[in-house]
Amino acid sequence: MFRLDTQTNSIQPIEKRTFGSLSYGERTHLQEWVANSPECLGEELLIIQKEFAGFDETKERLDLLALDKSGHLVIIENKLDDSGRDVVWQALKYASYCSTLTRARVVDIYRSYLQDCGIEEDPEALLADFLEVDDISETPLNRGSDQRIILISANFRREVTATVLWLLQRQLDVKCIRATPYKLGDEVLLNFEQIIPVPEAEDFMVHSSEKEAEQTATSDADSARYRIRRAFWTDCLAALHRSDISLYDNISPSRDHWLSAATGVRACAYALIFAKKEVRVEINLGRAERAENKAVFDGLHARKLQIEESFGQPLDWKRLDHRKSSRIEFAKEFDSYNRDNWPNIIDWMVETLGQFHQAISEALHGVAGEVLD
Repeated sequence: MFRLDTQTNSIQPIEKRTFGSLSYGERTHLQEWVANSPECLGEELLIIQKEFAGFDETKERLDLLALDKSGHLVIIENKLDDSGRDVVWQALKYASYCSTLTRARVVDIYRSYLQDCGIEEDPEALLADFLEVDDISETPLNRGSDQRIILISANFRREVTATVLWLLQRQLDVKCIRATPYKLGDEVLLNFEQIIPVPEAEDFMVHSSEKEAEQTATSDADSARYRIRRAFWTDCLAALHRSDISLYDNISPSRDHWLSAATGVRACAYALIFAKKEVRVEINLGRAERAENKAVFDGLHARKLQIEESFGQPLDWKRLDHRKSSRIEFAKEFDSYNRDNWPNIIDWMVETLGQFHQAISEALHGVAGEVLD
């Protein structure tokens, strides 16, 4: 790693250090850094437990247990300056143990973690929010043998990397992340770099897996739930096209339970939500930087009285402090999968979306201009 000196148009190397030389520990430092900022591993992960020891007839503990956006359990093993020779075997044992965890057990594990962190929130609601679903009972969670492994270390032994490459060839999802500390004056910099699989190879592997998954899931694509959603969105979009609302003019029906439309502010989108027991109109603040989402949310919240007065009713303001995104929503209960209710649901969605857009659009653009570059 180098530091760029723009005045001399030159670069100077930054001193590479070891965790040991900086007196950093595996559990007290590296593990906490990853737990508090799992995005450092290059993807969105939800940490659901630290030092997990809930295995029958063994006292072994895995460092971090997480969920990815597809509902797969992710076993994260941290090593400092040397991976050791047995880290792969250790992680594979933990993955095998975790393969037996049921949906209810995963929820209980996360509930315990939240309690340990002093967070008094419903674990099922937080899981649903992370997975972007309305009901986690409708979402696959810890399917079969789809557990993943992420190994973190400053240096990986050759026997470790060779084993990981062999496992990848056999369709096991294992990553090696190199964590390297650097010293720059009084500051310590930390770089996380995925070394196996290299990003280009991983992209190819992901596309191949997606193709296989698509072929395997063909029969599921025509399930009753997907057919109902696509039929509903077809009727709803037709009604929106007949209205004065142009937000969804270029949007096609979907089998998903949501349908998004642009607000004019990057990565901030309107969404119509069609769940089994309720429907919603919302705005989702989903920019890449957490601080930007919270800044936009806070700016809108400062205008809450004005926005709700224009809308005509109180809104549900969800800052979601433990998530990167935030959202503002308005919901109504319906038996949504009963087609007899669709005319009323669609009328409600069209009217509510129009009022919601009128109430929040000007404020959103004003706040975005103030707090975003």
